[in-house]
Amino acid sequence: MQQTQEQAERTPLTIGWDAIRANALPAFIIQALMLAVLIGYFLHPGFAALLHQLADVKRTYGIGFVIVATVLAGAILPELSIVLLFQRGHVRAENLRNVLFTAPVWAFAGITVDLMYRGLAAGLGDQATVGVVAAKICIDQFVYNVFFAAPYTVIAYEWKNSGFSFAALRGCFTVDYYKDKIVPTLLTNWAVWIPLIGMIYSLPLALQFPLFSLALTFWVLLLTYMTNRFAGKSGRPTETLPAEVAPQPAR
Repeated sequence: MQQTQEQAERTPLTIGWDAIRANALPAFIIQALMLAVLIGYFLHPGFAALLHQLADVKRTYGIGFVIVATVLAGAILPELSIVLLFQRGHVRAENLRNVLFTAPVWAFAGITVDLMYRGLAAGLGDQATVGVVAAKICIDQFVYNVFFAAPYTVIAYEWKNSGFSFAALRGCFTVDYYKDKIVPTLLTNWAVWIPLIGMIYSLPLALQFPLFSLALTFWVLLLTYMTNRFAGKSGRPTETLPAEVAPQPAR
């Protein structure tokens, strides 16, 4: 009864706040790392040249680079971190199933992000002025995220957590669902991503997607926590029980 009452008292906003608190250290690390990349680019010519070499790789391989980078950042690295940190290095069949699901989900999301970055550069310019960066942030966070990115990722993970039930999927396209699940995700998204994309849009276009891939690794961990709480499950894998008796969290 107590657990049921506690679950009833929880709201999507408190779930979002718990996700931020639970991932405060990864958030700080990734934001500090990205800030160091930004500072290094502008102050250290050798580091800037290294980043431009990475940009040349992206230009050479185009969409192939986008897919590989997004799958690595959004699917493989988060799953590997869970194996190492919470499963004592033991790979389970569940981990492979998770990667098979998350790889195409994030590959498609990465393609849309790359198209948006290029479209914004073409429409607003590639200069890192305050006005241009602010305009890109507004379109990115309050148009692209509101109407596509947040609903797409939350619904995809909700579908997976429901056991790929099409009946459950139909319930995701309602005003109540958007209010209860998408809105708190957007609030968390804005808290995490607005500072990050401010850094991303301060770099030349060719460097924006590689930096986005770095930030994506943290966001997938955060989104996984939130969607697991929406499903009434623990946001963190169990690390204290032996593997043979530990519950298998769906992600």
